[in-house]
Parts: sequence; structure tokens; C-alpha cells
Amino acid sequence: MYQPYPGGAEAPGPSGPSGTPSLLAPASITRAVRVMYAGAAASLVGIGMDFIGIGGLRTRLANADHKLTSAQLTSEVHVFYAVFIIGGLIATGLWLWMARVNGAGKSWGRTVATVLIALDTILQFVGLGGGLAPAGRIWSILVWLIGLAAVILLWQRTSSAYFSSAQRS
Repeated sequence: MYQPYPGGAEAPGPSGPSGTPSLLAPASITRAVRVMYAGAAASLVGIGMDFIGIGGLRTRLANADHKLTSAQLTSEVHVFYAVFIIGGLIATGLWLWMARVNGAGKSWGRTVATVLIALDTILQFVGLGGGLAPAGRIWSILVWLIGLAAVILLWQRTSSAYFSSAQRS
């Protein structure tokens, strides 16, 4: 007979694919996973926000470097499009991966999520003077707040107990 994780009244759930018992996640983990899914959706919406704000990019690039030809300018704009799309898809993938890993009780997942939010915090400060349009900057901060909320939920006491129990199983 398996004991539920400390601090919770939930009983262990059905066996996982490897035959080990899967514990029911506490509310803090369930909320963190939902927040991470919201972060994935926000990252996808963020790609669209980047494209809305990119309208003035051609003008900003031309003003920054007057020596660019029209073809060079078009090429640079295309590079920005690619970076926005690839970056947004990578961010979405990371959100989904972190939701899955943390929901499964992998304790290293919350460490990775914490490192990712720390990196994003640095990028927020470095990017303050960047070329993002105001709407893109606000959206970026909103996505950062979503990540912060998820990490706070992952480090709550009930979450820690869940990760400890899942590690022992």
C-alpha cells in the first residue's frame, strides 16, 4: 500500500506506464501546469503580436543604417520574421515541455523552469531599450509574469512534497 504525499489528503492514483504508482498532483502543481499551458498559448499569440509591431521595423532599420539598399533592408526584415517565428515556436515548445515534466513530478523540471524564468528576467532587462513595439514589450512582460506565476506555484510547500514523493516512487 502506498502512502499519499505528505501534506495532502489525496490518495495515490492508478499505476503509471512503468508500473510505478502515479501520485495525484496537489492543486499548486495542477495550477502551475495550467499556467504553463496559458504561457504556451501566450507565446503563440506573441508571434502574432511581433508581426503587428514589425510594421515600422523597415523604417526603423532604414533610419538606423542609411547605407542599406532596398534589397538589404528587405533581407534584414525577413531575418527578423524568421527570428520571431522560430523564437516563438521554441518558447511554446519549452512551455509545453515544462508543463508535462512538472506535471509528472520530475523535480529537475522545476529547477529548469526556474532557470528559464531567470534567463527571461535578464532578457526583459536587456530588452528594455530594444526595438520591440510598445504592444510587443507589454506582451513580453505579460508572458514573463505568467512564467513567474508558474515558478512560484512550483516552489510552494505542497509542490515540494509532491516532487519528493514522486522522486521516491
